[in-house]
Amino acid sequence: MQNGIKVLITGGTFDKEYNELNGSLYFKETHLHEMLVLGRSELNLSISTLMMKDSLDFEESDREAIAQACNSCKEQKILITHGTDTMAITASYLAKHCVGKTIVLTGAMIPYKFGSSDGLFNLGSASAFVQVLPAGVYIAMNGKIFEAGKVRKNTDKGTFENID
Repeated sequence: MQNGIKVLITGGTFDKEYNELNGSLYFKETHLHEMLVLGRSELNLSISTLMMKDSLDFEESDREAIAQACNSCKEQKILITHGTDTMAITASYLAKHCVGKTIVLTGAMIPYKFGSSDGLFNLGSASAFVQVLPAGVYIAMNGKIFEAGKVRKNTDKGTFENID
């Protein structure tokens, strides 16, 4: 029998909605369940919403809460939905504070509800990567996998890239 995967939702562009009245983006509820149905996922998932925040608004206490959730869950494989702006910072934090588990962070550059989002593809990729990677902390974006501490978001290109 397949071991379960813990999914931790933290918000980010992945889950943003568009306010047609004033043009702002905001959080209502996660789109993860809808995405899993659309993707026909058959994975054994335990899903928890930790927070619904833009990662630019994260404080140290938010990263501490994510690390605590990772360390306290029984699952050895963890997938985290996260905003892309500070995903690399959180990944490095988790690499220092969460040892012995496979943790994969993913997100989206465009909100899922926009219809042209990369979120569904990134979720699928991250779901596959978390099942096969060894213990460690990673970022899965655009079909690629990056190790924590060796990745950055290139804001000029809107992609993630390896750093030395």
